[in-house]
Amino acid sequence: MNQTNVKIGQLRDRMKELGIDAYLVPTADFHESEYVGEFFKCRHFLTGFNGTAGTAVITMDKAGLWTDGRYFVQAEEQLSGSEIKLYRMGEPEFPTLDEFLEEELPVDGCLGFDGRVVNSELGYGLQNLLQEKNVTINCSKDLVGEIWTSRPAMSCEPIWSLDVKYAGKSTVEKLSDLRDAMKKNKAQIHLMTALDEIAWLFNLRGNDIVNNPVFLSYALITQDEAYLYVQKEAIKEDTKMGKEVCAALAEAKVQVKEYAEFLQDVAALKNEKILLERKKASFAVCESIDASCRIIDEMNPCATMKAVKNATEIENMRRAHLKDGIAVTKFMYWLKHTIGTCDMTEMTAAHKIEELRAEQGNYIEPSFVTIAAYKENAAMCHYHPSDEVCKKLKPEGLLLVDSGGQYLEGTTDITRTYALGPLTEKEKEYYTIVAAAMLKVSTMKFLHGCRGINLDYTIREAFWKRGLDFAHGTGHGVGYLSNVHERPNGLRWKVVPERQDSAVIEPGMICSDEPGLYFAGDFGTRTENLILCVEDEKNEYGQFLKFEFLTKAPIDLEALDTRFMDDADIERLNTYHKDVYETISPYMNDEEKEWLKHVTREISR
Repeated sequence: MNQTNVKIGQLRDRMKELGIDAYLVPTADFHESEYVGEFFKCRHFLTGFNGTAGTAVITMDKAGLWTDGRYFVQAEEQLSGSEIKLYRMGEPEFPTLDEFLEEELPVDGCLGFDGRVVNSELGYGLQNLLQEKNVTINCSKDLVGEIWTSRPAMSCEPIWSLDVKYAGKSTVEKLSDLRDAMKKNKAQIHLMTALDEIAWLFNLRGNDIVNNPVFLSYALITQDEAYLYVQKEAIKEDTKMGKEVCAALAEAKVQVKEYAEFLQDVAALKNEKILLERKKASFAVCESIDASCRIIDEMNPCATMKAVKNATEIENMRRAHLKDGIAVTKFMYWLKHTIGTCDMTEMTAAHKIEELRAEQGNYIEPSFVTIAAYKENAAMCHYHPSDEVCKKLKPEGLLLVDSGGQYLEGTTDITRTYALGPLTEKEKEYYTIVAAAMLKVSTMKFLHGCRGINLDYTIREAFWKRGLDFAHGTGHGVGYLSNVHERPNGLRWKVVPERQDSAVIEPGMICSDEPGLYFAGDFGTRTENLILCVEDEKNEYGQFLKFEFLTKAPIDLEALDTRFMDDADIERLNTYHKDVYETISPYMNDEEKEWLKHVTREISR
């Protein structure tokens, strides 16, 4: 019998015992993180779908999974054979999660979920939606956890201190800026639940989520005091690293409390004005706040503060991308000279690029799981190979590699699509369109006040005029030695409220620039650089801005067809490749340097 169906049956048994008519399982931890540790992967355990975004709902006679366009192909494959139906978010023929629950839940029914992992906005939204049917909420039970007999332990990796020579600003300075923002919001207390923002504020890092250097934590900030809630075992006071953490926190007058004490301390607050971003807080956290308190629901000030990189962070990010460019360029050299000479798989490629990054100084780990997708696998935007699912590489077709690194100097994210041998006319055409579209940002010039939604069309124009599109944003914000996806900036053609990525683009913000095209069952192609917003001229019309490419690695000329490029496209490519050669060639050996000169040569129509 299908194991997913067995688990659903076990869950329904517990639901029946508790009088729960529908049970909701999101992709979340206690902190509304995008990626979650193994302990929190309840939706993956229950459904078998391992994409990073999705919500499952189980009723007594139906089972559904809601996910977005990045994962449609992957979800169809991984849900196959189970009773779970895929509900494609954003497609009109499928009901939304709200519509499904409103239709399926009976009058006087009960909706269940673990309130610690359900976003407060979603929880209260459902509560209000279902009021007319007198549906009650049971948020106290982790029912998936009850049937997950081999559940991994909650992560408790060591916390370490990030030196100010990398952070650029001390915790004392950051706390002062935060308290100024609290005053502007007329808040007496600020509750923080977002792990990347807490790590940034206290100049600390950890490893409780793979590839995201954060640690399980909460924070409570007043005008005079700062409390950091962590698993105290994560600060190893008898080690050099632990002593550095304790000294840094003591210098900033930060008091350390036990992670599990946060909710009870929140519940003890009375008659306070609390700055709390509901979207980043769980239903359980908001339910813990006493009715005498007033919640000031605004975006966490640290979200914007950390998105605008300081001068030290910017210079360090340039260094990180130099290291990354060396590794990725050496990977391309290896790939082009090795394909067809031995057995290779997608995993071989993923391991090799990791190996080359590890040779760079101050490298820590990948910034996300490497996507090495060959031929039709590349049509799944966020596919990544595993030992169980892995395709052999041949000297033909396209290989898409989307990867990144965490260095003390910063976070990288790059996608290149490589020709492994002969290509079809279609592959060349669409590869060229994508690569040329990515490069367009290098000549963008725009007034301060623009948002990603103002700029996205420049990149998508080449797709839309051909009746094509890609079902993901053009770009996302990127953290500094932090989460590879960072709000509040991004490039997207429409506002997607839950993404929180449509802020005004400010100098110092870093975005990805990653258009792509995907053809199910055939191939996919994506080209991605990271871009830094910098100032351009200032005149009577205002401050103009532009983007600087941080990423330095060749774009594969073997896959290009210049018939699909205009003169401006070719000039942008040649300019970029000249910069790549000048930046990377000093770090190549003689053979690599000669090869690099060839693969970054000027082209013409």
